[in-house]
Amino acid sequence: MSFVIAITGKGGVGKTTVAGLVIRGLIDRGKRPVLAVDADPNTCLDGALGVKAEKTVGSVREDAREIAGQGKVTGIAKQDLLNLKIAESLVEGEDFDLVAMGRPEGPGCYCYANNVLKQTLQEIASNYPYVVIDNEAGLENLSRRIVTKADLMVLVADPSRRGLDTVKRLFDLAREMGVQYGKLVVVVNRVHEPASASAFEAIREYTGADFVVVLPDNLELARSDENGLCLLKLPAANDVVVRMNGFLDKVM
Repeated sequence: MSFVIAITGKGGVGKTTVAGLVIRGLIDRGKRPVLAVDADPNTCLDGALGVKAEKTVGSVREDAREIAGQGKVTGIAKQDLLNLKIAESLVEGEDFDLVAMGRPEGPGCYCYANNVLKQTLQEIASNYPYVVIDNEAGLENLSRRIVTKADLMVLVADPSRRGLDTVKRLFDLAREMGVQYGKLVVVVNRVHEPASASAFEAIREYTGADFVVVLPDNLELARSDENGLCLLKLPAANDVVVRMNGFLDKVM
């Protein structure tokens, strides 16, 4: 069985950065290979990991549909053809593979692409001991039920009042949608220290989180993000890296 880590939060709080740091921490601890799933239509996780997703689930399903419609392939079911094309879209890293959802081609909703992604995860995730899912920003990713069960659910927030209130809404929606998880962690990102612990304790009490991880505002990390540098190459002594690794040591 795969150990699934699902990461969600509103846009702009550093959700993808947290996902990249979690993947880095797993790799550093020998927890590999990792399947990195970029479930956000605005694909960013590949850049954070230093790779390029040339194809996405949204694009390859269009390719598969065109091939099947033109009768170019016989003797294979459409779903099997789609699974094959998605497997071909995997980006292979040294210690991880990445699959990106991307945007569906043409007009229309994401419903079909979401269903394809869920089927894909069920098909390929079993081949990996660890799966990290960087979900779409906002509340929609939970309501679309891309993730229904995780060993570790990570809610990312900024330290603002609005950011912490959004975490509460994410938690309420996850509970309403019946999302199951083994452990819950709230990551409060870009905190200007010293920070008041009372607000963070209130979040812990409201959500019943097993952990609340406070990550400081970090100039080195901000510059890395601005320049599109790979998070895997951040110095091990970076304060944010150290704190994320300390958290992973506890939870893993």
